[in-house]
Amino acid sequence: MAHGTNGDGIRGVNRLALAFLFALLAMATISSSARAADAAFTQFVTSLWPEAQAAGVSREAFERETRGLEPDYKLPDLILPGRPKTGAAAQAEFVQVPADYIKDASIARLAGEGQKLLQKYRPALNEIEKKFGVPATVVLAIWGRETDYGRYKLPYDTLRVVATQAYVGRRKDQFRTEFILALKILSDGVVSRKEMTSSWAGATGYTQFLPSEYYKHGVDLDGDGKIDIWHSVPDALASAAQQLVNKGWQPGLRWAYEVKAPANVDCTTGVPEVTKPIGEWLRAGFVPVRGQKLSAAEQAQQASLLQPEGIYGPAFLTTTNYFVIKEYNFSDLYVLFVGHLSDRMTSPLPFATPWSASSQLRSADVEAMQKHLTRIGLYKDKLDGKAGMQTRAALGAYQKSAGLKVDCWPSDAVLRAMSAAR
Repeated sequence: MAHGTNGDGIRGVNRLALAFLFALLAMATISSSARAADAAFTQFVTSLWPEAQAAGVSREAFERETRGLEPDYKLPDLILPGRPKTGAAAQAEFVQVPADYIKDASIARLAGEGQKLLQKYRPALNEIEKKFGVPATVVLAIWGRETDYGRYKLPYDTLRVVATQAYVGRRKDQFRTEFILALKILSDGVVSRKEMTSSWAGATGYTQFLPSEYYKHGVDLDGDGKIDIWHSVPDALASAAQQLVNKGWQPGLRWAYEVKAPANVDCTTGVPEVTKPIGEWLRAGFVPVRGQKLSAAEQAQQASLLQPEGIYGPAFLTTTNYFVIKEYNFSDLYVLFVGHLSDRMTSPLPFATPWSASSQLRSADVEAMQKHLTRIGLYKDKLDGKAGMQTRAALGAYQKSAGLKVDCWPSDAVLRAMSAAR
C-alpha cells in the first residue's frame, strides 16, 4: 500500500513537472512571438527615417524618440492578425442618447467657467474675433469640450499612439504622416515628449489637434516665436479659430437655430444635402423657439434640418457653420454640445424642447440596420453603428416603404421588421 501510494505520488509530481514545463514553453513561445512582433515594429519605425528626415526631423531627435519605442496593442481601431478588429472607442456597446452626452449640469458648469475665462483672456479673445471672425464663446466651448479647459489630462503618449496606428491601424497611411509630424514637433523642441500626451486617436494639446492639424492650422498668437497648444491658451484658441476658418467658417453666421417642427414634418429631409433658405423652412411651418424674430438677412441664409432624435426631442435649422464645426469632430452631438455651450455663455436658457429618448439600441444593432438599408439601396454611408443624419433619414425611408410609423429613429420595432424581411 505504501509502495503504491509512493508511485502515485511520483506520477503526480511528474504530471506537475510536465505541466510546469509546458507552461514555461508556452510562455517562451508567447515571449518569442512578442519579441518578433516588436522587432518587426522596430524595423518598421526605422524604415521611416528617410521620410522623417525629409520633413525636417533631426537624426538626433529621431534616434532619441524612437529608441525603445514599443507598440500599444490595446488601442482601439487596430487590425491585428488572429484577433477581431477593435472598433473605435466611441463605439460603445450602447450608443449614448443625446441627454446623456449633452448633460445640462455639465453645460451649465462649463458655461459658468467659460464666462470667467471670457474675462480672463479678453485681450486674446478680442484679437481672435477681430482676426478670424470666430466668436470667443465658440473657441472657448471647443476648449471646454475637448479638455475641460485644460483640466482633463490626456492619458496616452502621442508618439506611441500614432506609431502603433501607422503600423497596425485601420488608417495606416494617415497615421504614417501623423507619426512623422509628431516626430517633427518633438524635433522642433516646441513641447517635451512627456507633455505631448493625447487621446487614443493621437489628438493632443488643449484643443486636441492631430500633429498634421498643428502644422496646418497652428497660430502663435502670444508672439513668443513658437506655436504652443499645450501651454499657451491664446495659441490654442487662435489655432482652433484658424482651423474653423480654414474649413470654411463664415463670420457673423449663427451655428444653428432651434425650432419647433410642424406635426407633419418629413424627417427624411433631415440630411445636409437638403438645404433651403430659413425663410422657406419657416413658411413650411417651422417656428423659432421662444418667439425669436429672425431678420430678413437671417431668413435668407441656407439651412438644413437636424432632428437628433428623429421626430422626438429638439429640432434645429443648421447653417454652414454647423457643418464647419462638424469638420472639427464628425459628430452631431459634438456640434450640439459645442454650439449650445457657446450660447449658454451669454444666455442661461437650455434647449426649449427637452430630449426625449431614454434608451438606444446597441451599436451592433444599428450597424445591422445600416447593412440592411445598404442592401436595399436606401443607405450609402459608413457602417459604423451610429444613428447619424444619413442613417436616420434612411430609416425614415424604410419606415415609409414598410408601412411603419415614420419617426427616423432606430427602435426594436424597426429592427424586428427588418429581421422578418430577411
